[in-house]
Amino acid sequence: MGIQKERMINQELYLADDDELKKARKKAKVLIRKFNSADEEHKKYRLQLIKELFKNTGKNYYIEPPFRVDYGFNMSIGENFYANYDCIFLDIAPIKIGDNVLLGPRVGLYTAGHPVDSVIRNQGFEYGKSISIGNNVWIGGNAIINPGVSIGNNVIIGSGSIVTKNIPNNVIAVGNPCHVLRKITVEDKKYWEHTRNRYLSDVE
Repeated sequence: MGIQKERMINQELYLADDDELKKARKKAKVLIRKFNSADEEHKKYRLQLIKELFKNTGKNYYIEPPFRVDYGFNMSIGENFYANYDCIFLDIAPIKIGDNVLLGPRVGLYTAGHPVDSVIRNQGFEYGKSISIGNNVWIGGNAIINPGVSIGNNVIIGSGSIVTKNIPNNVIAVGNPCHVLRKITVEDKKYWEHTRNRYLSDVE
């Protein structure tokens, strides 16, 4: 592994105009082009391409095309992962996603950052900060998760939210900037169990 790729993965300042990184981005683009152009008759082929692209996947996952990713080798997803249309993952730094995570359409996971100082930025320097998403998380459409953010377990992120700070476990969070709206409670659990049971009795 070359020094620029190593620095990028380690979330240090690096230069993206590097032959090794260019090659890695090209590989990702080829795989993503094949993924996005595969039709509904080739779902298994799509899954194989994602497994080849990502660092780790669970056994059960599905991503709706079109889809975009920078490298793929910094992506780890757990079991029962689902991403709706037009999701974008800028995996300059590692993105780790747990089990039972649902992403709405046009969700962006952005680990990439650029120096505040314009002189340094114009010299091509970049950096990344990792994103972590726990288990049992639902992220609404058009939400953006910014660099360095950690989202806890059993969380709902409202559609259109811009998440700039860590989100704790067991909450609903919304807005720009995203903030905790309320906790997910026992009453929520009882309501949805009752609703599910009523459905089951209706369809029997």
